[in-house]
Amino acid sequence: MKLYKIFQSVALSICFALLTMTFFLFVSAEDALAKVRVVTSVPTLAAIAKEIGGDKLEVEGLAKGYQDPHFVDAKPSYVLLLNKADLLLYTGLDLEIGWLPVLITGSRNSKITSINAPGNLNSSTLIPIVLEVPTVRVDRSMGDVHPLGNPHYMLDPRNGISVAKGIADRLKEIDPENASYYDERLKDFVKRLSAKIKEWDEKLVPYKGTEVVTYHKSWVYFSDWAGFKEVGYIEPKPGIPPSPSYVAELIRKMKEMNVKLVIAESYYPQKTPALIAEKTGASFLALPSQVGGREGINTYFDLFDAIVGEITSKLANHGKG
Repeated sequence: MKLYKIFQSVALSICFALLTMTFFLFVSAEDALAKVRVVTSVPTLAAIAKEIGGDKLEVEGLAKGYQDPHFVDAKPSYVLLLNKADLLLYTGLDLEIGWLPVLITGSRNSKITSINAPGNLNSSTLIPIVLEVPTVRVDRSMGDVHPLGNPHYMLDPRNGISVAKGIADRLKEIDPENASYYDERLKDFVKRLSAKIKEWDEKLVPYKGTEVVTYHKSWVYFSDWAGFKEVGYIEPKPGIPPSPSYVAELIRKMKEMNVKLVIAESYYPQKTPALIAEKTGASFLALPSQVGGREGINTYFDLFDAIVGEITSKLANHGKG
């Protein structure tokens, strides 16, 4: 009986040791397979993060591509996503100031709550030049002017390269074991995007100097890259709807200048820009400004294929119909 108890005790000890080993092996395997959780404020940043991080990331975007990123509902579900985030990517330059800060605070996630934390990446710090930085004190009489500069920098695809490099560097800091993986994917992304930029450049060359009117000052970076000249805006001041008298004066000015193109994002009211285009003989385009802004636009490449393709097609056919 005594010998039986000894064997029983040994067997139990062996079983416990095996279970312990299995548990730690399982935990180690789970840790090895754990993905970096990335949350982005806008879908374009999510698309670029996926390009760099591949299957090492779990990426969630907050705003949808068809939404105005200035105004997004701060849903409780977003707080839960941010609570689990290893990395938060956002546009910065106060684009998301109306809704993102309260979500970050509510997340109580020390990885992202401080602007100096490795998990907090303001993507505007990655681009070489911020356009339209005010040189005077900004106040509400000027409309919704961004005091730190124009935040719509991802509509210049050259900034996509700068942002991708910054994301790769931050991922390597957070997840050094996969550094070489991120480097390889970054190299491939930059190569493909550089080739597409050259292709888009060639399509836009015949239209450099084109005078355009846009609804909001969202297309400044695109116009700077494409060589367009923005000669007016449907909003008299950023975020302020146009009055009838303002619209009438804009129409007069556009006729004088023979403006050929009016652009508005799909989430802005379409009636006024369409009417202005009709009255002036210009062409009107409602364009997506974010990945996911329209069905079929799933990548950064899709976004610029659509924008450049539709603009060049419209300008090539202007006045023919």
